[in-house]
Amino acid sequence: MTEELDLSGHNSDAGSEEVVLTPAELIERLEQAWLNEKFAPELLESRSEIVECVMEQLDHMEDNLRRAKKGDLKVSIHRMEMERIRYVLSSYLRCRLMKIEKFFPHILEKEKTRPEGEPSSLSPEEFAFVKEYMANTETYLKNVALKHMPPNLQKVDLLRSDLDSYVFLRVRERQENILVEPEIDDQRDYVIDLEEGSQHLIRYKTIAPLVASGAVQLI
Repeated sequence: MTEELDLSGHNSDAGSEEVVLTPAELIERLEQAWLNEKFAPELLESRSEIVECVMEQLDHMEDNLRRAKKGDLKVSIHRMEMERIRYVLSSYLRCRLMKIEKFFPHILEKEKTRPEGEPSSLSPEEFAFVKEYMANTETYLKNVALKHMPPNLQKVDLLRSDLDSYVFLRVRERQENILVEPEIDDQRDYVIDLEEGSQHLIRYKTIAPLVASGAVQLI
């Protein structure tokens, strides 16, 4: 496959710049998004434009295989590659859904306070789902448990996140002067440089912006 794919038509932001990728580069972007989502303790920015483009590419590959000569070894190889891509894609979407169900109050609160122009962590479909999930959860808690409790205990704080957890990462682009919080109270903050290709175990919230920018890859 040598054709190029245009991601600009899949992005809801009209001011976004055009990005043209080969199929191999598109799959690499999907795998990067999948690994970051898999190992990050929070819901990352939605990559719906990549998901849509990969689904279109799979349809295109399927059409090509239907026209291929039966018994051709290349057909079996391409089908194996398609199954691998479908696995990565479904795993990525399943991982996002599990995070949405686990951290839905925190995700909605973050969405409410998101500055204008900052990318959303939710696709339109995910946003509709999380609002409905939140409403259903609140109704269930109220009808099953909270209404039977004393008035002063009928409120529950559902907000939670896990940004202090540690993650493994590989540095894709050299970074200088990364501020690291101390592990114990009597230590001071300190800075480190992250060399390209190096691997580290570090607190997620320290490098969250680097994950978003693609400067580091969670592993």
